[in-house]
Amino acid sequence: MPNSQLKIIELVEHQPQTIAREEMPQGVVEELRAKYGSAVKVELKDSKTGDRWQLLNRGWAGYIPLTPELGLRLQPKVPLKNIFGMLEYAYQLKSFQILQGLMDCQSLEEYCDRLAGILARNVSDRLAKGLYQAYLPKTDKLAGVRGRLDLQQAIREPWQVKLKCYYNERTGDIEENQILAWTLHCIARAGLGREETRLAVLKSDRALQGFVTLRPFSPKDCSGRQYHRLNYDYQPLHALCRFFLEHLGPSHEIGDREIFPFLVDMAKLYERFVAEWLKTHLPPSYYLKFQERVDIGASKAVRFRIDLVIYHNSNAGYPTRDRNSFRNTPYCIVDTKYKLQLSASDVTQAIAYAVSKTSPLAVLAYPAPSRQPLDEWVGNIRIRSIVFSLDGDLEKAGQAFLSDLLDRIRLNSYSL
Repeated sequence: MPNSQLKIIELVEHQPQTIAREEMPQGVVEELRAKYGSAVKVELKDSKTGDRWQLLNRGWAGYIPLTPELGLRLQPKVPLKNIFGMLEYAYQLKSFQILQGLMDCQSLEEYCDRLAGILARNVSDRLAKGLYQAYLPKTDKLAGVRGRLDLQQAIREPWQVKLKCYYNERTGDIEENQILAWTLHCIARAGLGREETRLAVLKSDRALQGFVTLRPFSPKDCSGRQYHRLNYDYQPLHALCRFFLEHLGPSHEIGDREIFPFLVDMAKLYERFVAEWLKTHLPPSYYLKFQERVDIGASKAVRFRIDLVIYHNSNAGYPTRDRNSFRNTPYCIVDTKYKLQLSASDVTQAIAYAVSKTSPLAVLAYPAPSRQPLDEWVGNIRIRSIVFSLDGDLEKAGQAFLSDLLDRIRLNSYSL
């Protein structure tokens, strides 16, 4: 992460900035293009004073260390406080009481540093109490019978002194703890944050590796897990693990150190934030599917991933005999677009999604009002644009968005 000796170039999203060619060596530019081309566009531009590099933030937030003397800070147009609020919703951290005081952070790097410290401290506390353990099946040859004996092998090989047994062993070397170990290991390698944070992360990382196997995990391994009274405190920790594993970018070398940048794709964050906000605030008569897959054709060679599909909740206040008639009936599809102006391709995509789900209403959600709001019919599908603003208070913006969305659904009258 950046320090006072570094020169930091700030790139506000979608605002090109030029620097002298000698400020960024060709090798650094090539690595930037190869590893972070989706986040930063680099072009060589002619000028009266000589060739200059033009850098463009494609819509990301975070920090990329390039050399010991140079780093890129990717600055979104969204207020920093609202980015923190979006992250809390997107990673389901808002309900946890571990993020007190984070809204006063002055940068995304500081926020990331504080989260790393929170994760390290909570893992350390769990180590002090004892790691969660579970019974796992194991097969081994033992001097005495334990669990279930492999009787057939014992008959075939009566001369064997040790007996093959199948049994369950209680252990802490399970995925719940391995996810924590892998995430802390990645953070420790990344060198995130202040010295105090790095030491706390390193301490917890080493302590965990004394108990569990270190093996890689993906962000999706951190979600959809089962929690109960013995491991309920792992849920916020796994949410933090998912946060770090998703946003620690590909590594590269600086001197003799391997460095991991911290990057947030604002388009994906906006999509997930809107989904999680709606899940929390939709009335009980509706339910939401996020990233629903739709296979096209018998061969299923083409498939869609629809951002949001809003359905009638067949369990909300209807007699059991009536539920089947409402099941799988979509009210609308919602396609989130982290951009300022709608385009023909936005409309085409949303209409295709609506047709694939036989939805009568397609909604395009934008973070700011468009100069040309959309409200049109395409065949028998109505398509409209609405706004979930990121400029002011997120909760007020969310309520305005929800009210507008529900009004659109009600006005688009049809028979279920």
